[in-house]
Amino acid sequence: MRKHLTLTLALVAAIVATSAAIASAAGEKPTVVRAGNLELTINGSVTPKALPKNELAPITLNVSGGIATLDGSHPPALKEVIVDTDKNGQVNPQGLAVCKSSQLQSQDTAHAEAICKEAIIGTGTTDVQIQFPEQAPIPVHSKLLAFNGGTKGGVTTIFIHAYITVPTPAAIVTTVKISKEHKGPYGLHSVASVPKIAGGSGSVTAFSLTFHRLFTYKGKKQSYFEAKCSNGKFLAQAEAVFANGEKVKGGVVRTCTPKG
Repeated sequence: MRKHLTLTLALVAAIVATSAAIASAAGEKPTVVRAGNLELTINGSVTPKALPKNELAPITLNVSGGIATLDGSHPPALKEVIVDTDKNGQVNPQGLAVCKSSQLQSQDTAHAEAICKEAIIGTGTTDVQIQFPEQAPIPVHSKLLAFNGGTKGGVTTIFIHAYITVPTPAAIVTTVKISKEHKGPYGLHSVASVPKIAGGSGSVTAFSLTFHRLFTYKGKKQSYFEAKCSNGKFLAQAEAVFANGEKVKGGVVRTCTPKG
């Protein structure tokens, strides 16, 4: 079954944070989008909203949202998110410490943070609902940590770590692969592979994330997340694929303020 939406930022931002940064705008009110039995609540802001017209500048991204069903049933689990985002934004990982997936697997939040502290690029929280057959849903709350995974062969990797304690302790590490593309107004192509939560019985229901990382490389100040506002708007298109075969596809246009 294929559902088409005009906004899918909630799903995108939850997993592909750097890409969502280019598609959000400061001051946007929460938006509720419904399709079939799915209800998505989305909100986001980029600071600052006024950005240089011709040069990339540091940005901070705040995103939040939720995933629910209209009938109150357990939401389907997210499997993959594919995103194409505006060529006016980019990630800048060169010179920042790198964290490996193997360093995060089986680690709780405190240990993951300690092991890869210098590679952190964002923090937040998430709520997950775990539903086993003929049992009441189990709510789980976790801190989120986003880490720079480095660049190889033109592909930048980001790891997003969460840790759940029920039904058994487990680290959930989502892998995001970001590459440059030249397709009309789009400049970045991102693919997020979401692992199974509680053997496939867990689904993300809410999240809140802040992404910001400044660092120094070769004596110069750098920002992991950068953007410019060349024409007063940002574009993004995305497809979210669920474990039950459902797909949600759509695009978003947001405004920005060019300066300089």
